[in-house]
Amino acid sequence: MLDAPVTGGDTGAKNATLSILVGGEKEDYEACMELFKAMGTNINYQGKAGCGQHAKLANQIMIAGALSGVCEAFSYAQAKGLDLNVLFDSVSTGAAGSKQLDAFGPKIIAGDYAPGFFMKHFIKDMKLALTEANMSGLSLEVLSLVLSNYEELAQEGLGDLGTQALIKYYDVQDVEE
Repeated sequence: MLDAPVTGGDTGAKNATLSILVGGEKEDYEACMELFKAMGTNINYQGKAGCGQHAKLANQIMIAGALSGVCEAFSYAQAKGLDLNVLFDSVSTGAAGSKQLDAFGPKIIAGDYAPGFFMKHFIKDMKLALTEANMSGLSLEVLSLVLSNYEELAQEGLGDLGTQALIKYYDVQDVEE
């Protein structure tokens, strides 16, 4: 038996370029390689059974922090009267550049909240990650806060939007002149 969660979103699934995070017996992993290659291009053995799931949760923790950083920066910039398109062009190739900024910055700027990954599914993943972290005696404060922000949005009926809709949590109303 293998656990083999994926990352790469709907685009990765459509293009068979998913990252596949595999846990289980190494021999089983090797026996399934052709199947994995039909779905993805970045296929990695993570270790014993369960390690694929833990790698996926670590991925989700990273996304939560990075995407919340993008949303906070955009809300700050908007409140200060900056043009988000100019800001994106200015910082996306520098130290602040990231896959989250590249993937979601233009969507946030355009007000495109169509899901590549549903907010409600991300909430489920973050809850799983926090449960697992608590079982290991870890306190993941950033993840806890980001989860709380997403849960507030879901309670407002936004759970079927994409994860980039986190920007709605900040909903900048007053822009400095």
